[in-house]
Amino acid sequence: MWRELWTLAARAARGSRRLCTGQSSRAPAFGSGATIFALSSGQGRCGIAVIRTSGPASSHALRSLTAPRDLPPARSASLRLLSDPHTGEPLDRALVLWFPGPQSFTGEDCVEFHVHGGPAVVSGVLQALGSVPGLRPAEAGEFTRRAFAHGKLSLTEVEGLADLIHAETEAQRRQALRQLDGELGQLCRSWAETLTKALAHVEAYIDFGEDDNLEDGVLEQADSEVQGLVVALDAHLRDARRGQRLRSGAHVVVTGPPNAGKSSLVNLLSQKPVSIVSPEPGTTRDVLEIPVDLAGFPALLSDTAGLREGVGPVEQEGVRRARESCNFLDTVVALLGAQSQRLLLVLNKSDLLPPEGLGPSLDLPPHLLLSCLTREGLDGLLEALKKELAAVCGDPSTGPPLLTRTRHRHHLQGCLDALGHYNQTRDLALAAEALRVARRHLSHLTGGGGTEEVLDIIFRDFCVGK
Repeated sequence: MWRELWTLAARAARGSRRLCTGQSSRAPAFGSGATIFALSSGQGRCGIAVIRTSGPASSHALRSLTAPRDLPPARSASLRLLSDPHTGEPLDRALVLWFPGPQSFTGEDCVEFHVHGGPAVVSGVLQALGSVPGLRPAEAGEFTRRAFAHGKLSLTEVEGLADLIHAETEAQRRQALRQLDGELGQLCRSWAETLTKALAHVEAYIDFGEDDNLEDGVLEQADSEVQGLVVALDAHLRDARRGQRLRSGAHVVVTGPPNAGKSSLVNLLSQKPVSIVSPEPGTTRDVLEIPVDLAGFPALLSDTAGLREGVGPVEQEGVRRARESCNFLDTVVALLGAQSQRLLLVLNKSDLLPPEGLGPSLDLPPHLLLSCLTREGLDGLLEALKKELAAVCGDPSTGPPLLTRTRHRHHLQGCLDALGHYNQTRDLALAAEALRVARRHLSHLTGGGGTEEVLDIIFRDFCVGK
């Protein structure tokens, strides 16, 4: 339905451009910059739908669709009747907001139409906007790309906005908000300022080293600043990729012998019947994966076949795949004792234990008791999972901002490599060039001098109205 509405709007926009060739000059001269429009709220029927425009013809579009035709006060909601600009047919009674640039999201003149969210209303308003000269449907991510082009957002803030739109868990939301607020960009800019200062000292020594006008210890001060930055960069690159793991989700594998309750646990954690539960051994014959929210952290939960000698080729293949994820019994217990892996030993069916419990004779590593039937012990398991996932993904609420993309790591590693060349060379001209390369990597990280190909990859994850 919504794709059809968008096609109609695009056709109307194309038609209006053909028709307006010989029209009078009462419409403003738009220049080379096109004005875009799109449905910005979610698809489907809703109480309120938000349609917005951005570009020099936004004010003309607002006047064309509304009565009265004067612009409302800036950044204040006004109730207006929306009408088709050609037929005068009423479309809806809506709230409109006028955001004159540069005080807007994109830095351009913007308009928001808050209309009733029925398909007929949205379709009518989109078609009406498409018929206004100078307007065209927006491409995916084009609003945000214009905000970046006008300096409203840095590239790391754009990435934070994309992550916020796609966030599914509390931890992802917190990390995305910190990046959208500019914490990573501010940190990179402070590092760049350090490099600029060190570069100025080196270049000053090259130009005026033979004079007596320089203070003593200029090069030593530059070396000290560079060494401090090397330590900071190295610490960020040694974060075990926590930020990237928090974006994509940690992998949690549930494995064990047949009939241990693995599928019951997966259903309990995912809060849906994703795995078949049966008293018959070997019910699960493949690795079943489901994305879940575990204590606020994203995770890919895997239910595996029970580890035994399979009675048929299908079950044998399932067991083989399960062993690829994790070998149980002696292997798991040994690893738990050595604490070399992040593993939790969960003993299910605690409701079948006698009143005295397991008894002191069993020599077991640290473990958790759980009953998938009565849910007793579930809170303790979730708390343990939260602790483990926080260690794997990092705590987005505290500490320095995390690196969330491979692109971030590439530029920080490039900066660190360039500083390594600075430390190794004895030629001051080469040392200065190494500092320029290091600073250039930090500039690319926040969006300065980025290539169009990189920008295309980043912005393609946005929806049409963002």
